[in-house]
Amino acid sequence: MESSESIKLTRKFIEACVRADPDEFAGYFTEDAVWWNSPWQPVKGREAIRETLRRGALTMQALPWELRHIVADGDLVMTERVDHFMVRGALVSVPCMGVFEFRDGKIFAWRDYWDLKQFERQVPAEKPGS
Repeated sequence: MESSESIKLTRKFIEACVRADPDEFAGYFTEDAVWWNSPWQPVKGREAIRETLRRGALTMQALPWELRHIVADGDLVMTERVDHFMVRGALVSVPCMGVFEFRDGKIFAWRDYWDLKQFERQVPAEKPGS
């Protein structure tokens, strides 16, 4: 793909992330894709990626993400973002660097790098009995 096409597709995908529809989300990936949401373990395969998003959406709501920078070189796209979520009634915002690799118009690798401790410090403690 041309760099401009890769950027356009990445922007559309980021919008889809906020909607958190597992089928729409998974539709952006190749069957053999890998999603590494570092610091967690990589998730391999479209169906596992769909299930991971579905489970995550049960515990947090994605809010619009702030895309600060986006650059591309053909099928490779890099983003600097602030991802926003609502978790247990609190706004959680996490700076993130993301790398997307496309094959035939689909994501076959997505790697995000962010600080888990920064995320955890913003999440309110669970209330007993919740």
